[in-house]
Amino acid sequence: MSGIVVLGAGGRAGRAVTAEALGRGYEVVAVVRDPARYADLAVEGVSVVRGDVTDAGSVRAVAGGAVGAVHAVSPFSGPEQGFGSLDPGFFVKAADALLEGLAAAGVRRLVAVGLFADLLGADGRPVMDDPSAFPPGIRPFALAHTAGLRRLREAGESTSVDWVMLTPGGGLEQDAPRTGRHRLGDERVPEGAPGLSYADLAVAVLDEIGTPTRHRTRVSVFVPRGVRRTEERGAEER
Repeated sequence: MSGIVVLGAGGRAGRAVTAEALGRGYEVVAVVRDPARYADLAVEGVSVVRGDVTDAGSVRAVAGGAVGAVHAVSPFSGPEQGFGSLDPGFFVKAADALLEGLAAAGVRRLVAVGLFADLLGADGRPVMDDPSAFPPGIRPFALAHTAGLRRLREAGESTSVDWVMLTPGGGLEQDAPRTGRHRLGDERVPEGAPGLSYADLAVAVLDEIGTPTRHRTRVSVFVPRGVRRTEERGAEER
């Protein structure tokens, strides 16, 4: 089985994707800012390397030979950082570097993890435009993330990289069960804004690497509430 490269492997989404990839028999190049801080990632099948998602040369160096890449990077190195340190151009720089670096490395598939805030609500506006649904203090981060999505879209057919952004359709839950029964929606918040476990987000990511179904677009990903309730009841009974 070939390998994948996970940029941002030290975060919750990156760890879930890494675990799911290993379970499917992939080898993983786990890219982080400081490998010394993530020694626990270095299990069999995982190579932990230093990399910078905003540098095309770094992306090219870590991605060579991979069948797909995952972008799950946050601009923050830890919870001690506040939004005052946010580079508003971070996600645009990342988009540029990924498209250039992955193309140079011969990697054709990119799956990026999106942000609920820029899905469209019932009124057709992004969730982040409604202060009652989204804290205004986090809006700069949402705007930066949205700018990165816009840059991917602007690339159009000029890039050989076939990207998709999977956006959780509700809150991400670290300890919720893996159902393996996710759905892909469109750019709107799914009805009822159902939550999603990190494990099911990882399933969706690996599915879109192994068998791509969405191309150069952003979609929501979620598990219907009925499925989640059934799985949760089963877990409680076990």
